[in-house]
Amino acid sequence: MSTPCLACPLRARRIFVELGQQEIRAIQRFKAGELRIGPGTPLLLEGSNSPQLYTALSGMGLRYKTLADGRRQVINFIFPGDFLGLQAGMMGEMQHSVEATTDMTLCVFDRSEFFRFFSTHPARAFDITWMAAVEEHFLGEALASLGQRSGLSRLAWAITRIYLRMQALGQIDASGGFPLPYRQQDLADALGLSLVHTNKTLAKLRDRQLLSWNEGRMQIHDLRALADLAGADIEAEVVRPLL
Repeated sequence: MSTPCLACPLRARRIFVELGQQEIRAIQRFKAGELRIGPGTPLLLEGSNSPQLYTALSGMGLRYKTLADGRRQVINFIFPGDFLGLQAGMMGEMQHSVEATTDMTLCVFDRSEFFRFFSTHPARAFDITWMAAVEEHFLGEALASLGQRSGLSRLAWAITRIYLRMQALGQIDASGGFPLPYRQQDLADALGLSLVHTNKTLAKLRDRQLLSWNEGRMQIHDLRALADLAGADIEAEVVRPLL
């Protein structure tokens, strides 16, 4: 059963822009269905020309590029509400790959309807522009982190960002814990660190009693100290569009 857009559980979250019923029904007409995939399933491949676009309804994943020698650079992590496949829609093919980390449910949109939909609903076209601008801003932050922060600060920055997104999605429990289904290797690939360095750095953060990470669940013990170590603020996530 496909989830009706009017009953979308994500729309109840304050992180997403509130839309009127007519606008939501227009998105429903654009939606072609839903896709469910399991952990490790590739959704979009670098160099491919996908006929579909996706919104992550539930579950988490990775965006990454693969170098000629087989090494992998994780670009960012995928959370519910993220829009996927825009590169293929605008540039003809994907410039990176997308893979599920957990079970995922995705809303599916036909790329052939992309421009017609946005020509008749210009506010949604602006939403796409906003999403692209936010991606550019995030990549700028990530590049600055890789180039200028120490390994300890990089890891603190990444975990702070993940915490704030999970908080906005209502995934933080009363003790400050949240699901983090990624591997240490995923964090290492995202932050330009070796697996050994990442493991040692996590141990330092644990020894400082800032966090703990066991069996796919992370516990933050002192968010303020973690953010200070990262040189990051802990303001709430910016309200974002949802397609």
